[in-house]
Amino acid sequence: MQIAFYDTRSYDRDYFHAHDDFNKLQWRFYEMRLGPHSVHSAQGCRAVCVFVNDEMSRECLEGLAQQGVELVALRCAGFNNVDLEAAKEAGIRVVRVPAYSPNAVAEHTVALLLALNRKVHRAFNRVRELNFSLNGLVGFDIAGKTVGILGTGKIGRITGRIFRGFGAEVLAFDKYPDNEWASRRGARYAELEEVLSRSDIISLHTPLTRETHHLINAETIAMMREGVYILNTSRGKLIDTRALIGGLKSGRVAGVGLDVYEEEEGVFFEDLSSGLIQDDELARLLSFPNVIITSHQGFLTAEALSEITRVTIANLLAFDKGGGLLDGTSLA
Repeated sequence: MQIAFYDTRSYDRDYFHAHDDFNKLQWRFYEMRLGPHSVHSAQGCRAVCVFVNDEMSRECLEGLAQQGVELVALRCAGFNNVDLEAAKEAGIRVVRVPAYSPNAVAEHTVALLLALNRKVHRAFNRVRELNFSLNGLVGFDIAGKTVGILGTGKIGRITGRIFRGFGAEVLAFDKYPDNEWASRRGARYAELEEVLSRSDIISLHTPLTRETHHLINAETIAMMREGVYILNTSRGKLIDTRALIGGLKSGRVAGVGLDVYEEEEGVFFEDLSSGLIQDDELARLLSFPNVIITSHQGFLTAEALSEITRVTIANLLAFDKGGGLLDGTSLA
């Protein structure tokens, strides 16, 4: 079976090539992203392997079906970039990697806060210039602070557990609360308004849906306490960037750590160092000394890449042998 593999990076090739079953399938690697403009490149393939910024719109899926594609294999957990109804109508199965390494993303979330709070990025640059002054580098203890976890899936629960290990109080909000986890970990569920108004640190771990789109906006930022820190390693469109900039300028938001951005497609994962950023809002965010942005690298650990590879190849082989897929991975 031939598979067209899109948005290929060196680490993708390394981990897929190293897998024991790699040579049981025929691979066609592309560095470009998949979308309506590139759908012709999948001709002759039964499956495509895509990532978070490939555009799985109705137009693209219908085009894939015309090329003979029967399976879309997402090498990620999120699937907000896929029109599942259109896939079903086109007769295309969709599969994902539901839990490659929740520890990787949770740990990156905490790393963003630690770097931001203790001014590690600023101190690093100073010392390299032989400036050993400590002026302006005052942070705070996480112990005793209140951390609001919005979304308590696997990543949110692990993030909450880590913050509890620091000695923080954890408030959680989720449409489907896991009370057993909260009791075991010493966390407490509360309504969204209470979580927003009481938290010193707010960490986002919800999927992107119609209900969570721009969950952080001018109205919800106004509910937050003065000097709040906001972390987002989930999906960029959970935050209204313009409202976030407003919160930073007013001082209500004291710091922001982002691994995602609402208009990251075409920017994140790319080397733009020799050009100019055309996104004015991203450029403005990057100008704040109390904002740290990483390029959607929360998943990027050896363990996560190994699990992504294992599940994706297992699904492709199972589909090739008779249409079966691993339990818990099918979306459509």
